[in-house]
Amino acid sequence: SIVAITAARAEGTGVSRFRKQFPERFFDTAIAEQHAAGLAAGLAAGGKKPIFAVYSTFMQRAYDQIIEDICMQPLPVILAIDRAGVVGDGYSHQGIFDIALLRSAPNMSILAPANAAELQLMLEFALTLHMPVAIRYPRDAASLSLAAPTPIEYGKGLVIQEGQDLAIFALGSMVTVALEAAELLHKEGIEARVINARFAAPIDTESLRQAVSDCQARVVTIEEGIQNGGFGEACLSFLAEQELSVDVEIIALPQKFLPHGKRSTILATNGLDAESVAKRIQKKWFMGDQQ
Repeated sequence: SIVAITAARAEGTGVSRFRKQFPERFFDTAIAEQHAAGLAAGLAAGGKKPIFAVYSTFMQRAYDQIIEDICMQPLPVILAIDRAGVVGDGYSHQGIFDIALLRSAPNMSILAPANAAELQLMLEFALTLHMPVAIRYPRDAASLSLAAPTPIEYGKGLVIQEGQDLAIFALGSMVTVALEAAELLHKEGIEARVINARFAAPIDTESLRQAVSDCQARVVTIEEGIQNGGFGEACLSFLAEQELSVDVEIIALPQKFLPHGKRSTILATNGLDAESVAKRIQKKWFMGDQQ
């Protein structure tokens, strides 16, 4: 019952392999992302399990169909959002708006894997759900290795390193950065809890509450997307609604168009590399402390 859909990006998204093996269950709508999303909704209404593989920047064209045709019903369509985050191909191709866009859509769940193994796990998990699901992943393969990925639990993150001085909630590609930053902080006597957030929607409110209690009420969020309307602001909003006494630092991309360049350079320029994250945390809470 699985059907693969693309909008002229079969090779880029990798679904060309599916096309060769299952040509009768493959659809290329050409450069018509709106039609691809509507087609996915119709197939889901007919009992199929459609997966629409699309670049983050091109998904934006189908925002109306995602809202009206997929989420409003709601229908079990999976958006496999490739090249989410910084891609380095210039202003038009940066996939930095999808979290903010999709978080505004009712009934939409948003997942972000830390690496390729977790991506496979999330895709298999998404196929068991009966709701709209988006899985966003970067252009580059993450270096973090999980020998035996932990099963996905809906709306739950995963503590991958313990610490009591602060908690870092890292989304998707930023898990590796968070672990590297935590190692730099450890050398300065600062122990950070690192949480693989896994979900941008719904956020793991239980882990947030626990972090406030266990980690000196210091919370950091890191995401490879714009801050406005993103994962970090969702965490901040929840903590404010609960009237919890907590200091939150949101590390994300600015709300602006990013230039062409190497992904690593653009991330570092915008403070999303391990060294920048560690220095920002030290400056905020630990300058002058005797560690």
